[in-house]
Amino acid sequence: MHPFQFKKAFVVSAFLLGMSSMNAQDGLVNSLKVNASEKSVESFKFTDVINLANTSIKNQGSSGTCWSYSTNSYLESEMIRLGKQPVEISQVFSARNAYLEKGKNYVRMHGAVTLGDGGELHDVINMYKKYGAVPQEVYTGLNYGTSKNKFAEMASITQALLAAVVKNPNGELTPNWEKAYAAVLDTYLGEVPKTFNYKGKSYTPQTFAKEVVGIQPEEYIEFGSYTTEPYYEKTMMMVPDNWSFDLVYNIKMNDITAIIDHALKNGFTVAWASDVSEKSFSWKNGIAYVPNKNYEDMSATEKENMFNGPKQELDITEEMRQKAFDNYQTTDDHAMHIVGISKDQTGKEYYIVKNSWGASNDYKGYLYVSKNFVKYKTTAFLVNKAAVPNDIAKKLKL
Repeated sequence: MHPFQFKKAFVVSAFLLGMSSMNAQDGLVNSLKVNASEKSVESFKFTDVINLANTSIKNQGSSGTCWSYSTNSYLESEMIRLGKQPVEISQVFSARNAYLEKGKNYVRMHGAVTLGDGGELHDVINMYKKYGAVPQEVYTGLNYGTSKNKFAEMASITQALLAAVVKNPNGELTPNWEKAYAAVLDTYLGEVPKTFNYKGKSYTPQTFAKEVVGIQPEEYIEFGSYTTEPYYEKTMMMVPDNWSFDLVYNIKMNDITAIIDHALKNGFTVAWASDVSEKSFSWKNGIAYVPNKNYEDMSATEKENMFNGPKQELDITEEMRQKAFDNYQTTDDHAMHIVGISKDQTGKEYYIVKNSWGASNDYKGYLYVSKNFVKYKTTAFLVNKAAVPNDIAKKLKL
């Protein structure tokens, strides 16, 4: 582990991808504000190289649904790329269906699998394939008077319900536990419509997905990077929130940015999952990079100025990346949407990243993330397979 890594204990244990602890978003955002620099936005001068079309910034509220917000944002950009009029896809519809499937897996695994409301990028694709999609206006998930997601109470109840099912007090499970579990989800999030009207036409979730959204689930593939597994083959994504045990293509570290760059240059955006609990990730300033100096070795002035202008970065190796992952220093924290490339005043390139925490930071909901940070901290990313460079696609036998 490079000594630059520093974790707050609650982040490591509670803030898995999609923020599995309900209050973790507020806690993490507040902790990241500690690292803010007052004059960061004045000290960076960004010039866009590529900035692909994407829909408006959203706010996931107090819910562990970043994986759904980011991937549905990605699908909305895919609609634009395909020449369609984008529609805001219900993020909570995807999440609600994933919670239902996750509950079934939890019981089948005798409780030995992650529950919570975190998830992975592929969950949205899998739920789209099985359940379809609906517009956000049809299924908001705000079923009890809140203006934003607030899932803590629901999560406590579903956790207790499923724990009771796993204990199997009758010695044999009844078929009613699934109905009871679904009823809790419906009570808090709303019942899923079997049919609905959109722009004067009647749809089911399946017909809406096919006729309006129009993406093909089989066209989307997910990547990870582990030195411990064979390259260019599928392997298990070894993170707790991979409750569905999906496989990802294992690629080399430098392939991460090679694929993302190729995708962006050819009009494809990217759904991205990463560790974001580093001292060098500032939501307030909208900057993430890999400093070349141990945070604890920095002077007070250096810490104060971490985000006041471009800084020299640490060179990243595959061994360093793997060690950080194995030591829990790279954790499956958050999912976002990469929509472009920008250069700072020194010519260094950053990815333009769309977040789902509202528009409260210096860049109105977006961040600039260095390529070294992406190489080091990426846990997974998802793209249309047509966005993969030919040389890598051949190795993957796509």
